[in-house]
Amino acid sequence: MKTHVTKPNEITREWWLVDADGVVLGRLASEVAKRLRGKHKPSYSPHLDTGDHVVVVNASKVVLTGSKLTDKQHHRHSGYPGGLTSVPYSKLMAERPDIAVEKAVKGMLPSNRLGRAMLKKLKVYTGAEHPHSAQSPKTLDIKDVAAPQDPEQAHTIDERPRPGVRSKEVTGG
Repeated sequence: MKTHVTKPNEITREWWLVDADGVVLGRLASEVAKRLRGKHKPSYSPHLDTGDHVVVVNASKVVLTGSKLTDKQHHRHSGYPGGLTSVPYSKLMAERPDIAVEKAVKGMLPSNRLGRAMLKKLKVYTGAEHPHSAQSPKTLDIKDVAAPQDPEQAHTIDERPRPGVRSKEVTGG
């Protein structure tokens, strides 16, 4: 019996819809990266892009655990001396949560031209609406895999403590 080697003309791509509401960012990124690479298929081959298209909706409702919302920083560099810009994840999640999801998924893909081709199949949207309904994406339920283990430690951008505002339990009201 010979080992089957997948050829580029044998690759079939599907569309998946992932709802990120209440899901931990890293666990969401891990499941999405697995679909983008094609590791869930029996025809997976590491040298080919056998993955599917993934549409992530409700990126603004993704959850960060622990103190990552306040402590973690998003860095980017302009290429010029002194051009390093750091943004805390609390501000990034308030303004552009789709960038946080894309960055997390990009870190779990290969760092070469194959990984860049896989990342082009990822579509992230802040709200529940997306323009890919014509592709009739299948719903991928990852709530059981990617839900927070300890809900007390999970924080969304709406629940973060704001400086200068006291909570109800401190003020007694």
